[in-house]
Amino acid sequence: MRASALRLSETTLRSLSARLPVSTLPVEDPATIAPRDLAFLIVINLIWGLNLIAAKIGVQHFPPILFTGLRFLSVALLLVPMLRAHRGQMHTLVAAAALTGPVAFALLFVGLRKAQDASTVAIATQLGVPFSTLLSVWLLGEKIRWKRRLGIALAFGGIVIIGFDPRVIEYWEGLALVVLSAFFSSLGLIYVKRLRNIRPLELQVWTAATGAPVLLILSLLLESGQLDAIRSAGWMGWGALAFTVLMSSLVAHTGWYYLIGRYPVTSLSPITLLSPLFGIFFGVTLLNDHLTTRMLVGGAITLLGVLIVVVREKKLIDTGT
Repeated sequence: MRASALRLSETTLRSLSARLPVSTLPVEDPATIAPRDLAFLIVINLIWGLNLIAAKIGVQHFPPILFTGLRFLSVALLLVPMLRAHRGQMHTLVAAAALTGPVAFALLFVGLRKAQDASTVAIATQLGVPFSTLLSVWLLGEKIRWKRRLGIALAFGGIVIIGFDPRVIEYWEGLALVVLSAFFSSLGLIYVKRLRNIRPLELQVWTAATGAPVLLILSLLLESGQLDAIRSAGWMGWGALAFTVLMSSLVAHTGWYYLIGRYPVTSLSPITLLSPLFGIFFGVTLLNDHLTTRMLVGGAITLLGVLIVVVREKKLIDTGT
């Protein structure tokens, strides 16, 4: 927690992204996903796709930084009983929370407001996957082979194709902010990987508790009309905020961490690409996004590249928003 186009990755809270090491759940290794859990995984991706629409609506009713701050404040209040200090890890924890939370989401939602099509934002948020891989190589010394290199090249190449579309050029600043959001979220994952014995929901509440005051102060400094927006938001504005908090941040992300504690990466990772596909579908059908041939070709190339990367990853990346 593009979608103006979003996210909402969320972009992608479509973008809180976290890697598996923060979970201490025992991992089973079934060959296939049970039908009930497969249906749940599809519902999670459906929620993330709809979250793009909710965030798009939300940033039209509220200033984008204020909207992000209100979302984080709501999550923090709901999860505050889980807030725990972790001696010896607080600097790393705060850095991880700040980068994946207020920094990434402020950029994402401002970019979402500037962009015209939620569909292009849904695709751009997926760059968090190749960014995470590149940063792991650069900062952590991980090794990658030619298949993941090819996937990374395709992912960025597809965005370049989209970026030169005449329609997208009109809101290139918004798309650039979404890409920058994906980068900072991925940088935050480097810090997440260094954390030990911290439950996913603890990381989520620290992200919210760290981000809410920072974002609300930034909103006061950089935005205007906050009180008017709060008074006039109506049920659509507040409903959009409630969806991003309850359905995306709590239901979808909690369910996601439950599933990654039960199934191997190779079973789950390809299905996460349903999230941007749902985002594109809802962007076109609900927000009347206009997709050009260049957007479709570039989007297909980017998602193919992301798919190659995620099926080769040894650790699963949450690409939801």
